Amino acid sequence: MDARTNPLLDTGDLPHFAAIRPEHITPAVDALLSDANAALARATGNAVPADYDAMSSVLDVATERLTRAWAAVGHLHAVADTPELRSRHAENLSRVVEFHTRLGADTLLFDKYRAILAGPAAAGLSAPRRKALSNALRDFVLSGANLQGAAKERYAELQDRQAELSQQFSNHVLDATDSHACYVDEARLAGLPDDLTQAARQAAQADGREGCKVTLHLPSYLPVMQYVEDRSLREQLYRAYATRASEAGPPDFDNGAVMRELLELRQEEARLLGHANFAELSLVPKMAQSPAEVMQFLSDLGRRARPSAERDLADLERYAREQLGLDRLQAWDIAFVSERLKAERYAFSEQEVKQYFTVDKILDGLFRIVETLFEVRIVPDRTEVWHPSVRFFRIERSVGASTTLVGQFYLDLYARPGKRSGAWMDDVRDRWARPEGHLQTPVANLICNFTPPLVVDGVERQSLLTHDEVITLFHEFGHGLQLLLTRIDDLSVSGISGVEWDAVELPSQFMENFCWEWEVVRRLTAHVDTGEPLPRALFDRMLAARNFQSGLQTLRQVELSLIDMRLHAEPEASGRIGEVAAEVRQEVAVIRPPAFARPLHTFGHIFSGGYAAGYYSYQWAEVLSADAWSAFEEHAAEPQGVLDVATGRRYREQVLETGGSRTALESFTAFRGRAPRIDALLRHLGLADAGAAAAA
Repeated sequence: MDARTNPLLDTGDLPHFAAIRPEHITPAVDALLSDANAALARATGNAVPADYDAMSSVLDVATERLTRAWAAVGHLHAVADTPELRSRHAENLSRVVEFHTRLGADTLLFDKYRAILAGPAAAGLSAPRRKALSNALRDFVLSGANLQGAAKERYAELQDRQAELSQQFSNHVLDATDSHACYVDEARLAGLPDDLTQAARQAAQADGREGCKVTLHLPSYLPVMQYVEDRSLREQLYRAYATRASEAGPPDFDNGAVMRELLELRQEEARLLGHANFAELSLVPKMAQSPAEVMQFLSDLGRRARPSAERDLADLERYAREQLGLDRLQAWDIAFVSERLKAERYAFSEQEVKQYFTVDKILDGLFRIVETLFEVRIVPDRTEVWHPSVRFFRIERSVGASTTLVGQFYLDLYARPGKRSGAWMDDVRDRWARPEGHLQTPVANLICNFTPPLVVDGVERQSLLTHDEVITLFHEFGHGLQLLLTRIDDLSVSGISGVEWDAVELPSQFMENFCWEWEVVRRLTAHVDTGEPLPRALFDRMLAARNFQSGLQTLRQVELSLIDMRLHAEPEASGRIGEVAAEVRQEVAVIRPPAFARPLHTFGHIFSGGYAAGYYSYQWAEVLSADAWSAFEEHAAEPQGVLDVATGRRYREQVLETGGSRTALESFTAFRGRAPRIDALLRHLGLADAGAAAAA
């Protein structure tokens, strides 16, 4: 096969997603690995000098082709999985991992990069290139380049097995989620909003079944837990959801052994590289300096949040007892009681708000924000996609009469079988001044799992999003902006590449703030039936409810982050995962799950998503994002409000465009003029008073 017959070998432009078939994968990997191995041999030989451009023109070109093709395979595995695709992906995963492991630990290559940085031409290198080389030398050490003999071989085995186990974990969660369906009489869904009941009815009809279909995918599961009055149905669904991929279900989907082995292998990897535990190893390229620093940060945040969390729980228990007749609040009651309490206290429901958030209006408003603040233009574009509902856009910048392409992105909004749950952004390709002489513009995938549009009386009705889902969309778009708006031309520090993991959530969490600004929100909304924007009085009630249960939510994130850090900081934690989780909950939580619940068995962030010993990053980066947002809040009283172009330009130039070409702290300080402070985060969470009390 060649590029004419195998779409995975045509990496000149955009992936041919519609044409890629499982049978293309192995021949493509064969060819691309052969080219990459030849490039590695040449780059480490005498024919190629220790020169940045010379090395890049040989090695980076070949490895980037392999990376892009394999990324396309992995992407399809995540959004359009089939048994055949999964099988071919599994067959080739170890081969790709083995190459990258060998590449990262190649002693000759390590020596050559050291020679570049130590050579006479180093002084003339640009700052991004010096940062790229510095990162590369650090990463060689982290990849085992200093290991010898059996230790080096064992390191390679560890990488291969960990990649295999991470994929198994993800597959088990997807299969456990997809395999569960509950068909019930419509009467048992009393309390569920009409559009969601209709969707459940149509899902059952599509399966040739009577009644309504409820699944464990969040667009189906979560509304049942929030609205359905039938407590026994909520319990039934909760038990199924909380025990996914555990010993309580099919043995083939149980992640228990996968989790234990992954933790064991990570600790072994850390010891091989001279670290006491995996948490220490994980933090080497991050902003935080030690596990102790992270745990101190989390414990402090937990102390600040706990009084508010205790009040939140007391309110829930009191309301459940006095208004709903529930003497004992169970796990399957919490979302239901919370929704009822919020509706009564603030005189609105999520369902009422949802009628104003139609997908097209939200996207139009989101795009206008980005266009205004960051001085670009977003327009529809055309290319091959992997599902008919996927959209494609381009971002352009105009200077005078000249228009240039900045980047492009795919937008896949809706949940469906064979698609991994959750929301994420990943790169299709990165910005790069290619050695061949042309600029490669970046391309991103933006993936969500919202409720698909309904067909009503034969007419497709626009999908409606909850306000939380709108926030999720803005969050992922923030990640995309860091990839797409970068102006760095060096591949390994362009976009999100090279950004410290505990700072990578800064742009995503920053974008969430727009969802709480009236002048922004009113332009995001149009009632699905009347076209009227969200009423100001309703928005004010939403704003009053913004910090509803923020104490509980903050403590939950602290709990998960501490569990993650302890599992990776304590060498023997693999044999006592449940005990570690229980100890953390005893220390910080005010709500504890039932004994049968197995939430860690689906904790993909740390077992298959790259956040191992890094889940704290969400809270760490939220300090940065809240403080960055406060620069825009300073203009709230001015005519343009938070959409201040000068501040947006400074944020774009100092944070988004710089990518990983300098440290996140340097970028933040260049934007803000000072180091970050926690004050804005505490204020946004409604914990400022608690923070002052804790500090005192």
